Amino acid sequence: MQIYLVGGAVRDALLDIAVYDRDWVVVGATPQQMLDGGYQQVGKDFPVFLHPDSKDEYALARTERKQGSGYHGFEVFAEPSVTLEDDLIRRDLTINAMAQAEDGTIIDPYGGQQDLQNRVLRHVSDAFSEDPLRVLRVARFAAKLAPFGFTLAQETKILMTQMVASGELAELTPERVWQEVVKVLNSVEPSRFFEVLDEVGATEVLFPELHALHGVEQPEKHHPEGDVWIHTMMVLQQATKLSDDLAVRFAALVHDLGKGITPPELWPKHHGHEAAGVPLVKALCQRYRVPKKIEQFACKVTEYHGVIHSGLKDGAPYLKPKTYHKVLQNCGAYKDAEAFTQVLIACKADARGRLGFEEVDYPQLEFWQAVQKVAAAVDNKAIIAQGFQGKEIAEQIEKTRINNISQFIQS
Repeated sequence: MQIYLVGGAVRDALLDIAVYDRDWVVVGATPQQMLDGGYQQVGKDFPVFLHPDSKDEYALARTERKQGSGYHGFEVFAEPSVTLEDDLIRRDLTINAMAQAEDGTIIDPYGGQQDLQNRVLRHVSDAFSEDPLRVLRVARFAAKLAPFGFTLAQETKILMTQMVASGELAELTPERVWQEVVKVLNSVEPSRFFEVLDEVGATEVLFPELHALHGVEQPEKHHPEGDVWIHTMMVLQQATKLSDDLAVRFAALVHDLGKGITPPELWPKHHGHEAAGVPLVKALCQRYRVPKKIEQFACKVTEYHGVIHSGLKDGAPYLKPKTYHKVLQNCGAYKDAEAFTQVLIACKADARGRLGFEEVDYPQLEFWQAVQKVAAAVDNKAIIAQGFQGKEIAEQIEKTRINNISQFIQS
C-alpha cells in the first residue's frame, strides 16, 4: 500500500497558497484493508474513506469509464492493480494531476509543474470532455487563480467550446450549477469565472440573461467603460472588494439584467430597467433554485438601486419624503437596518463599477442610513396611548415616519 497527497493541496503548496483541505490517494489497497486499518467508508460510487484521526479523505486509486450522459454517467474501477498514473490521468487539469509521496517527492507525469510555472490551465487528457461539469470547474479555477495570471490553453479552450456546443451542459443539475456559482462568488475574482464561460459560449447557455448584456449601449458620460456586460463585471469586482456577503455579490451580478431587454432604438437610455429586471432575476433564481433569501435581496437591489442613487443629487436630498419612506419600507429597512445597509453597499458597488469611478465617494450610503434612523424613531406605544386603534395605528406610524423624514431633509 502506498499513500500520496494529491490534487489541490499539491498545487496550492507549490503556489504558496495556504492549504486547508488535503485529499489522498491510496495505491495497492482493497476496501477491506482500509476498513481493517480503522478507516470509515463514506463513498457510495467508489471507495472513499475517512482517516480515523485526521478525518481527511483517502480514496482508492481508480479509473473511470463513461457509460452515460452528464457527469453521473461513469463506471468506476478501484482495484489494487490501478496505478497512480492511471488515477491522475482521469483528473481535469495538469496542475491538479500531481501527487506528493510521503518523502516529499512530486510525482508529475502530465506536466503540471511546467504549466504551473507558465500559469496555464490545460486539460490532462481527452477524458476531460466526458464530464460537462469540468467546463464550470475550469472557469472557477481561473477565478481562484486569477491573482497569479493563469490563462486558458488554446487546446483546452477549443475542447470546452466543443463541449458547450454538444449540448451536454444541459445535463448539469440546477443545484450543481448553483454550487459552482456560490464557490466562485466567494473567490477573489469572480468576474473571471463568467469571462471564461463567455469565451467558450457557456454564458449564453447557462446565463442567457447575462449574455444579453453584451453590446448593450449606455450613456457614455456615466458609463465610459462601455456596454452593460463590461459594467456588470466591474460591479461584481467592486462588490467583491466591498463585501464578503454572498447576497451582495450575487445582487451585483444581476442588478442590471433589465437593460438587456431595452429595445435598441431607446439606447443608450434605459428608463425603467430596474423594474424590468426583477422578473429576469426571479426567473434566473428559480431556474437554479437559489435560496429565497438571496433571491429577495437581489430583487430589492435590482428594483431600487436607481432611486437609491438619486436619493442625493449634487449633495442635497432630491426625493419626496413619501418616496424615501416607500424605499425604506419596500427594502425592509424598518425591520432589518443591517440588511438595508447591505443593499446600500451593493448600490455603492454599482456606482464604483465604472471606468474612472472606481474610487468615487458614495455619500448616498451614509445619507440613507441617516434617513432610516430618523424615520424609524417612532414611539408606537405613544401612538396607541393617543387612542388610535387597529388600522389607524399603522396609518399613524406611517404618517409619523414620513413627517420625521420631511423634517430631516429640510434641516
